[in-house]
Amino acid sequence: MTSREPVRIALVGAGRIGSHHATAIAHELHTAELVAVVDPRVDAATALATDLGARPEADARAVLADPEVDAIVVTTPAALHRDLIVEAAKAGKHVFTEKPLTTELAEADECVAAAAQAGVVLQVGFNRRFAPGFAAARRVVDDGRVGTPQLLRSLTRDPGPYDGDPERTPLWTIFLETLIHDFDTLRFLNPGSEVTEVTAHADALIRPDARQAGFLDTSIVHLRFDNGAFATAEASFSATYGYDVRGEVFGDGGMAVAGSGRTSDMEYYGPDGVAYGTSRADTDLLHSAYVAEFAAFVEAVRGEAPAIPTGEDGVKALEIARAAILSVQQSRTVSLGEVAR
Repeated sequence: MTSREPVRIALVGAGRIGSHHATAIAHELHTAELVAVVDPRVDAATALATDLGARPEADARAVLADPEVDAIVVTTPAALHRDLIVEAAKAGKHVFTEKPLTTELAEADECVAAAAQAGVVLQVGFNRRFAPGFAAARRVVDDGRVGTPQLLRSLTRDPGPYDGDPERTPLWTIFLETLIHDFDTLRFLNPGSEVTEVTAHADALIRPDARQAGFLDTSIVHLRFDNGAFATAEASFSATYGYDVRGEVFGDGGMAVAGSGRTSDMEYYGPDGVAYGTSRADTDLLHSAYVAEFAAFVEAVRGEAPAIPTGEDGVKALEIARAAILSVQQSRTVSLGEVAR
């Protein structure tokens, strides 16, 4: 492949986030070409592929065997990631996977090992690293303007009112699917340090009727890093005011804060006070970050830049999530050494 040739991508998983990613790749990523959309729901694959000028497929094996496909984007349910990633790597395809890398640490290690053995790119979709505010906060840390990080915070509050079905929500979703972003963000804002201890609390405060079934919709997690810094990560499935994603790093030299739910910088001043619009979906609030992470993926596939976040970053975030789950199960502080391989 020359640097002028588009990277030919097949997307696997035509659900909500897959549809967004496929559209972004097809319409906004001029360095790539969406060649196929794969989904066992043939109607969904056909509808999305037809709209975007790609071909539909019902089985991922068709694109893994296609020499015209350079890379795959995995947007299937997390429980299906391992097999797709490992088989894609064996087929010589570069892989971008939505978070989490997998739900089990042993499987995550298999994915990283398969990509390394095949010499292909494995990038994990931690999009906040590419959001302008979070990227700027990291630059402030790298420039030394924050000094030594001492206190960090990251939060994810999904827009409410909550209308999900607890019975269809996989166990531990709040850690494996939601807070996994915050765990990566905290590592991103405290570079060179790793989490050593995790203490997590979680409950069903939005849907207390689902508590007995193991459903959790609200959580706060306390982390300690090996450079002495303390951090908190929090999540809620129902913020009435919109989609809320923020991060903060405080050190002995200053503080950086990132994240805003505003749809624009316009404020309306009226008889009821001051108001402004807020984003109601992750694909609205973080659209530019999604596009930027795919642009970075293409650069990595072309050999023009390293893949960031790496599969190893995916493993590290999953280790924290697994420690948080163990902490909730046993009501105690968990050392990362208890879950890390």
